[in-house]
Amino acid sequence: MIRVLLVDDHEMVRMGLAAYLSTEDDIEVVAEAGSGEEGVRMTVELLPDVVLMDLVMDGIGGVEATRRIREACPLSKVIVLTSFIDDEKVYPVIEAGAFSYLLKTSRAAEIVKAIRSAVAGEPVLESRVAGKIMARFRHGQESHPHEQLTPRELEVLKQIGLGKSNQEIADELIIGIKTVKTHVSNILAKLNVEDRTQAAIYVHTHNLG
Repeated sequence: MIRVLLVDDHEMVRMGLAAYLSTEDDIEVVAEAGSGEEGVRMTVELLPDVVLMDLVMDGIGGVEATRRIREACPLSKVIVLTSFIDDEKVYPVIEAGAFSYLLKTSRAAEIVKAIRSAVAGEPVLESRVAGKIMARFRHGQESHPHEQLTPRELEVLKQIGLGKSNQEIADELIIGIKTVKTHVSNILAKLNVEDRTQAAIYVHTHNLG
């Protein structure tokens, strides 16, 4: 039997998956978790073969939950099952150790196939996700640090390039000053620069303004 743990903060999603998977002779849903933290705890306790993991949940979320599961239970394969396909979700969870990546629009039979494939050591990627990863691989040598920034961080970076203060950026983007400070800190770390001046120079060097 393939032992599966469901991790999703929507009860109806879990119920639907559990009901369908229970019709498969070789698959057993051993437990359901409504949060990332609970998913990690149950994985450590039950050691399922496969974890079906949602990404956007309250608490630590699917990316961090995946990372913790891979560290604590390397034999449990994490299959992401989400509604999101943007870069901010795909790359971090793949880097965290997700084995396969599917969308909630996938047919039930495709999810079952991915579960069986995971146990066989064969990853399954939604076609658009596979395309993203291949494109990133092909252009890996041409990548730039600012490509790691989220859309909001890029907006803040451009404002830094204009010489604006944190308060001016907050007013321009209609966000809190604390949020701006957090974005600035993340930007400096991702660009590997020491201060705002270097960040501003980066903006002009890479024509981001």
